[in-house]
Amino acid sequence: MQIQGKKALVFGGTSGIGLAAAQQLAGGGAEVVAMSRDPSKAPSDGNIAFSSCDVRDTDALAQLFADHAPFDILVSAATGGSRAAGPFLKMDLDAYRASFDKLWGYTNVVRLGAEHLSADGTIVLVSGAPARRARVGQSALASVGGAVEQFVRAVAPELAPRRINVVSPGVIDTPMFGPDAEARAKMLAASTANHLIKRPGTSDEAAAAIRFLIENDFVTGTTIDVDGGWILS
Repeated sequence: MQIQGKKALVFGGTSGIGLAAAQQLAGGGAEVVAMSRDPSKAPSDGNIAFSSCDVRDTDALAQLFADHAPFDILVSAATGGSRAAGPFLKMDLDAYRASFDKLWGYTNVVRLGAEHLSADGTIVLVSGAPARRARVGQSALASVGGAVEQFVRAVAPELAPRRINVVSPGVIDTPMFGPDAEARAKMLAASTANHLIKRPGTSDEAAAAIRFLIENDFVTGTTIDVDGGWILS
């Protein structure tokens, strides 16, 4: 798909990977609307329209899709809520269940957005490296990411010839790691010390994979790893 002149909706598009994807799409000539629960945190960008939406609110989501229909590109990098971490046998089960808000948000986006997606449209979701190589304390992340990737494989035949794919990032230097630059640098260095590429990735590197999946018309139902060798480490 040629991005120029296409219309793209990006959920989780006001920071991190989602924002980088929105900026790359806008830079490629697409009309971009980026959504999050708090669009006020988005940087000023005259090439992107920012809007408020919680992907867990199906009524609001359905209305947003109707307002912006039709569209060609649908990207969701929205986390959907909280993410539980730590040993599963000590984990609060409500926190574990709440982590699946990411999956429910994605399924809402695909289910309600598909009816407004153009005939040659494409969808890209974001999972995470723990889906296929989890570390201790990442049971919730692994469960949710694995569910997202299997969901995409299962729904791809229903969407065809429209396409749906997943980008699976590893450790990416985003605002989710906190505002303290020194503490963040130490955390990221420790997290990637055993990786084949011993540094965190950037939001732009993850977004470049999203753009690849949008532009390549011969890829569907698959996962692209952008993880610095996480799953091989």
